[in-house]
Formats: sequence, C-alpha cells, structure tokens
Amino acid sequence: MLTFATTNEGKLEEARRHLAGLADVEQFDYDYLEIQSDDLAAIAARGARESFDARDGDDPVIVDDTGLFIHELDGFPGPYAAYVERTLGVDRVWQVASDLDDRRAAFRCIVAYADGEVVETFEGRVQGTLVAPRGEGGFGYDPIFEHEGRTFAEMSTDEKNTVSHRSRALSKLADWLAQR
Repeated sequence: MLTFATTNEGKLEEARRHLAGLADVEQFDYDYLEIQSDDLAAIAARGARESFDARDGDDPVIVDDTGLFIHELDGFPGPYAAYVERTLGVDRVWQVASDLDDRRAAFRCIVAYADGEVVETFEGRVQGTLVAPRGEGGFGYDPIFEHEGRTFAEMSTDEKNTVSHRSRALSKLADWLAQR
C-alpha cells in the first residue's frame, strides 16, 4: 500500500495508473505545510516526511510539487506557480509572457516518497513554449503551455498524462519501486 497525500482526484488516478501492479495507492486528504523554497525537491521531501508522520508511521507516503519555469524570467514563477496563478491568473501570466523574446518554459514535478527510513525524490520535466490561450481541457497553465504543437488544454487527459511532468516523475518512482 502507498498513500498519496493529495486533495486532487485527477492526480490520484494518474498515480494509480502509473503504479498499477507495484502498489495500491490510496488517497490521504491531507494538506501538509508547504515550506517556502526555490527548490521543488526540498518542498516535496519536507511534505512527504510531514505526511508520513501525520499517518503515525503507517504505509509509505508520496506527495508531489510542481512548478512552471519560464526561461527568460530566470525560472519565475518556478515553485511559486500556484500562488502566481491564484493572484495574477493565467491570462495575466500570458500577457507578461507575450512580450518576451524567448517564451520557452518547462513544467517540473517532483514526486517525493517517505517511509520513515528513507525519503527519495523523482523529477519529471516537460519542455514547451508559452502561447496565447487555446483549448478547453486541463487546468491551471494548460491553455498557455504548448508541447509539440498543442497546448496541454488541447490534449485529452490520457494524452496529457502520457507526456506530462508528473507522469515522468511517477514513471521514475515506479522504476525505483520495481527495483526495491
């Protein structure tokens, strides 16, 4: 059994698909204290340790933390992407990005695993370009993040989950669990 500390059902289902056959994944509806740091791995590792402790030493726990890193803005908003989305909104982020000469960006996700003895982190990354909003699907920055000619919002959930940063991090976790 593996516990995923998340309030997001979509993330839970994505983890279940990636870890099928390796671990049953149950949801832990827990909102851990997110430290402020420029380092996604430090944020996720701290969250995994806290979440594991909150479960009183039961099953191993995973958490994820994601950021949007805009090349010409020296990686901003990075791990503060959710805050920037809540305060500015995706359309205003696009307004800023539309004036940039270089609109390359990357989504990065860290999945952190904690079992009381070890904390391991796994990074997934997907490169893209910021574009004017397109598409009806997804959430967050998906309408302005283009990967290989389509925005994440133009992809089905299954298509996006095949190439997403979280998918890539979960695949690395799955490989690690398979070797244990």
